[in-house]
Amino acid sequence: MLSLLIILPLIGIFCLLLVPEEKDTIIKQIALFFSSLTFLFSLFLWVLFDCSTSKFQFIEYFSWLSMFNIQFFLGIDGISLFFVILSTFLVFICVLSSWLSIKKHLKQYYICFLLMNSFLIVVFSVLDIVIFYIFFESILIPMFLIIGVWGSRTRKLKAAYQFFLYTLIGSLFMLLAIFLIFFETGTTDFQILNTIAFSKEKEIFLWLAFFLSFSVKVPMVPVHIWLPEAHVEAPTAGSVILAGILLKMGTYGLLRYSISLFPCASIYFTPLIYSMSVIAVIYTSLTTLRQIDLKKIIAYSSVAHMAFVTIGIFTFNVYGIEGSMLIMLSHGFVSSALFLCIGVLYDRHHTRLIKYYSGLAQVMPIYSFFFVSFSMANLGFPGSSSFVGEFLTLVGSFQSNTIVAFLASTGMVTGAGYSLWLCNRVLFGSLSSQYIVQFKDINRREFAVLLPLLVCTLWMGVYPELFLEPMHLSISNLLQKT
Repeated sequence: MLSLLIILPLIGIFCLLLVPEEKDTIIKQIALFFSSLTFLFSLFLWVLFDCSTSKFQFIEYFSWLSMFNIQFFLGIDGISLFFVILSTFLVFICVLSSWLSIKKHLKQYYICFLLMNSFLIVVFSVLDIVIFYIFFESILIPMFLIIGVWGSRTRKLKAAYQFFLYTLIGSLFMLLAIFLIFFETGTTDFQILNTIAFSKEKEIFLWLAFFLSFSVKVPMVPVHIWLPEAHVEAPTAGSVILAGILLKMGTYGLLRYSISLFPCASIYFTPLIYSMSVIAVIYTSLTTLRQIDLKKIIAYSSVAHMAFVTIGIFTFNVYGIEGSMLIMLSHGFVSSALFLCIGVLYDRHHTRLIKYYSGLAQVMPIYSFFFVSFSMANLGFPGSSSFVGEFLTLVGSFQSNTIVAFLASTGMVTGAGYSLWLCNRVLFGSLSSQYIVQFKDINRREFAVLLPLLVCTLWMGVYPELFLEPMHLSISNLLQKT
């Protein structure tokens, strides 16, 4: 099943290569067909998933570099299941949302997204740290092209290089740590490494090396500078895939590898994580209130939400980690939807500066309904997916460290502040007809893109147990090591 999910987008790429460049409609249809087919097949993982075991499921094994004992070893558990599904879902959303907005080099654009789809599935399902590193870094290439080629402004090349260099340099430390692990143990198999105990000094060094890589991807303050620039310059679909799933690779890495392989070092560095995360929640929430670009507002709020996630992961209790998992999934839906809403405005009026928008509720009622709904979810309104995740995370952090829980909760207050301010500024008040004369509500395609995201947000908020049940045993098994 996993190898099929990896191969399907690659077949789509092969079909796209056979189509002439000028056949725009056929190119779009092929990309949409293979992205939707991959998403539908990924749902079978959820349907067939056995929630009564913490073992890895859908195991597949291919010999790659047998002389170095490196294998292409695939498998998922409750921690990685939803990240695979979220990846396939968001790539499908990205393909559909780009139907009219992308004009040039259309074939290459969709090839980048299908290639990223395959890479993401490998990242979240591979059980060999060398293969994980290869695909973890390979995602930089299509994302670099998406920002640098199809970005919307003149600074897109600078943003693309900034994104590439920040994440690549951080990951070089992880590569050195992987070499050290291989020479120490003779294997890079995650399941075997899970049974090996390193000395305290080596654990601390290895943990720091992995952390330098994952913290840039999250991103954590102070290595978050690349994110707002990348979001502002990227096309709408690029921002969706970046916020919706690429940021989760960092927190997934912390949860899967840092805590599993280096439990003592993870506990040792918990005060550092708490300090960085609390600073990030407060600083980025206040910074968000000062932004004048719509995309930067959502970008900085993403940093604050991911700081909540890192707090939950390092509570080392079931409530905190399950809450952080739900925040990650919720952020994948909500932030993606908000970027799509901003993309709707940009496609029509070609500006993201907030001063040009006011009173849109009078002329775009359906759009306003979606924008308000996702803004309420973004601030953690009860009944939304974010509320459940943030509530569990705060319960877990309260059990772990009361001061951290109190300081982190201030982020919910400031989050409500910038979310309500944004809604009020864009949707209500008098109509800014001196800047924009013609207004048009969302069309059927845009409605079809936003509706599934809203359904998922409400579904997780009203009935989170459906998402929590597959995670329980995997997270409990993870906590046994700490």
